[in-house]
Amino acid sequence: MSILTDISENLQRGKAKVVKELVQQAIDEGIPVKQILDEGLLDGMNVIGEKFKNNEVFVPEVLVAARAMNMGATLLKPLLAEAGVEATGKVCIGTVKGDLHDIGKNLVKMMMEGKGLEVVDLGTDVDPETYVRTAKEQNCQIICCSALLTTTMGVMGEVVKKAEEEGIRDKVRIMVGGAPVTDAFCQQIGADKYTPDAASAADAAVELCKSLA
Repeated sequence: MSILTDISENLQRGKAKVVKELVQQAIDEGIPVKQILDEGLLDGMNVIGEKFKNNEVFVPEVLVAARAMNMGATLLKPLLAEAGVEATGKVCIGTVKGDLHDIGKNLVKMMMEGKGLEVVDLGTDVDPETYVRTAKEQNCQIICCSALLTTTMGVMGEVVKKAEEEGIRDKVRIMVGGAPVTDAFCQQIGADKYTPDAASAADAAVELCKSLA
């Protein structure tokens, strides 16, 4: 269906207004909302995600594509709820306590939403209690912790401990990332998954949600 291809291509170019108009047109033509989401918006974001992974596009392009996706998704959200379409999973994300960096976190959030996940954004300077309480109250399958400072990385270990104390470690996976974080550190603190970039984080989150389903 060429209109879905148009949505995907305009999204990749970051043309938010055009994407919104095309999504409305697709709705008016009676194309199923899930199809508009999957073959239009998510298809476009997947292309951007892959290009970002391969250094073919950079943060600004991702941001404008994500903005275009959000404008289209705003029209679809109420219709998806009516059609009973579930998100592929639910994630809460934040930058850990003591750290105020949010560009990386925001990129990961956009990439995850681009994979059809529902994301609860806790912002920056998030303490372990808030992550775990949110995961429990909102039934999140994944807690994502971001840190850009070596001095705040330790908080990620506290998040893992807190999740254990609250008895949710069997139900909730913990993902960690950020410039100073490594796979070895992830294993050392007992977290479940480290990814080096936002696009890989989104792929990993989808897989983790599937494994918990």
